[in-house]
Amino acid sequence: MADKDERAQRLAAQLRANLHRRKAQARAAAQAEPARDDGEKPVTPDA
Repeated sequence: MADKDERAQRLAAQLRANLHRRKAQARAAAQAEPARDDGEKPVTPDA
C-alpha cells in the first residue's frame, strides 16, 4: 500500500511541475506577442 502512496505523491508532484511549466510558457508567450489594439485584422496569405 505504501508503494501506491509513493506513486500517487510522485504523480502529484509531476502534475504540479507540469502545470507550473505550462503557466510559465503561457506567460512568456503573452509577453512576447503584444496584443493588437489598432482595430486591424491580421493579414493572412491566400492558400
